Amino acid sequence: MLDIAIALIRTLASVLGSPKDLALENLALRQQLAVAKRHMKRSNLTDSDRVFWIVLARCWGRWRDVVFVVKPDTVVRWHRLGFRYYWRRKSKPGSGRPRIAREVRDLIREMSSANPLWGAPKIHGELLKLGIEVSEATVSRYMPHRKTRPSQSWKAFLANHVRDLASIDFFTVPTATFRVLYVFLVLSHDRRRVVHLNVTANPTSEWTGRQIVEAFPWDTAPKYLLRDGDGIYGDRFVSAVKRLGIEGLRSAPHSPWQNPFVERIIGSIRRECTDHVIVLNERHLHRILTGYFECYHRSRTHLSLDKDPPETRNVEPPENGEIRAEPQVGGLHHRYTRKAA
Repeated sequence: MLDIAIALIRTLASVLGSPKDLALENLALRQQLAVAKRHMKRSNLTDSDRVFWIVLARCWGRWRDVVFVVKPDTVVRWHRLGFRYYWRRKSKPGSGRPRIAREVRDLIREMSSANPLWGAPKIHGELLKLGIEVSEATVSRYMPHRKTRPSQSWKAFLANHVRDLASIDFFTVPTATFRVLYVFLVLSHDRRRVVHLNVTANPTSEWTGRQIVEAFPWDTAPKYLLRDGDGIYGDRFVSAVKRLGIEGLRSAPHSPWQNPFVERIIGSIRRECTDHVIVLNERHLHRILTGYFECYHRSRTHLSLDKDPPETRNVEPPENGEIRAEPQVGGLHHRYTRKAA
């Protein structure tokens, strides 16, 4: 900085002197600069030198005519860099728009995922009701962007139509002679009741359609019937479903989670019954499953039904007597009741 001050003093003295002396001094300085430039490939400039040229470029329009040490573009680059440093220093942490808390951002994404039909205005209004002051533009920025049209989840659809929805599916059971038997289930989503069960070794579309008719006599047919895309549900089955006034709903290929209730009960049947017995024939399997569903409907508690069976069990207080165990499904399961001695 001392060198710059001395140069400014000398320049001021030259300006106050005669024009002839100023011209001769300028000529002498240029000649010395040309000699220095021949012997030195690159100049080592300090930050104070850069500041000098930045200030001079802002104050004097002809500064480009006297630049020899560096290129004019270099001075312009220094100026832009200085402008960047200036605003970086001015924009200290804590200034500008306040940062949105992570909890609020996560809540916005959670609301958007749980409510696919909601847009930014709806979520913004819900946040305001929770005492969270953010702008609608902020809500829109943190919402996940969807490439497809928003749609309700299968879980929401099932919950809204649980009383008018039934599911069907097949599962297989091997016999003692290594034959494969097919078990057909019809599950009512209301209270998770199995309304129909049958066993066959050779399922056909006609046989499956007849089972649907037997499962829903008179006016008991549900509005919707959820199934997968198995080829067993052929034309005759589809015709039987339409005659009953039922609207069929097919789940996507390889998507068992879209038919969760019947898939869950099939898993329970395997874990709690068929994996522990050796089936002899169709009649034997039908008898075993009938006993299991007697336990399933009247005794077994279900998480989805608040620890109650499909057919509600009354709570038995201690004053009803001692606890006794009643074997069910051949002793695989038991029902516990209170009876007086």
